Amino acid sequence: MENKTIQQQLESIQQQLNYIVSEIEAERRRRRELEELKSDLNLIARDVFQAAVEELDGVAQHIDTGDVLHLLKKLLRNVRNLSKLMDQLESLMSFVEDAGPLTKEVVLELMQTLDELDRKGYFDFMAEALKIIDTIVTSFTVEDVRLLRENIAHILITVKNLTQPEMLATVNNALSFFKEMDIEIEEEVSYWKIFKALRDPEMRRGIAFMIQFLKNMASKNGELLKPLQSRTETKQED
Repeated sequence: MENKTIQQQLESIQQQLNYIVSEIEAERRRRRELEELKSDLNLIARDVFQAAVEELDGVAQHIDTGDVLHLLKKLLRNVRNLSKLMDQLESLMSFVEDAGPLTKEVVLELMQTLDELDRKGYFDFMAEALKIIDTIVTSFTVEDVRLLRENIAHILITVKNLTQPEMLATVNNALSFFKEMDIEIEEEVSYWKIFKALRDPEMRRGIAFMIQFLKNMASKNGELLKPLQSRTETKQED
């Protein structure tokens, strides 16, 4: 019984010794790995330091130690602001990630709209409109544009009067009348025939209408030409 107890104690001691040996081996491996890491880091640090020295050697004449210290102090004083800036950048990046799908949909819709406008000919129309503007710019002087600006009210009033239903109907009737007119003079006309034609009441009314029309036209033209004549006289006096 005692021999069995001693044997169990020896086995327990052997197990403990094996555990201790395994721990010592693991610690030895960790120490060896740390030594190798330390050696590698020393080599890397040496290379980094040498590269930094070589790179800084070219800008050493432009660097002042006081400026570097001032920059470090300023960075330390603004650590809180830099932290806020980083938070804002993170928020911006999150917003960009969230808005990415929406932006893609907007871009696709915009491309479809532009394609539809191109198929309908909007861009060709705009190109021709730009050519019209270029022709106007190259064909008129600044003085012409100034006169147009001064008389734009009269022009718009004239256009407004021309677009009235009554005026459009009158113009349409006049065009239809002239289109249907088929006047041919196949024989010589003497003064006597003209004099006899003047005895016709309709002819007299037509001549009276033309005379009154010309008088009204001359009166209106005189009123419109007064500002132009005054400007011309002013220029001549200058």
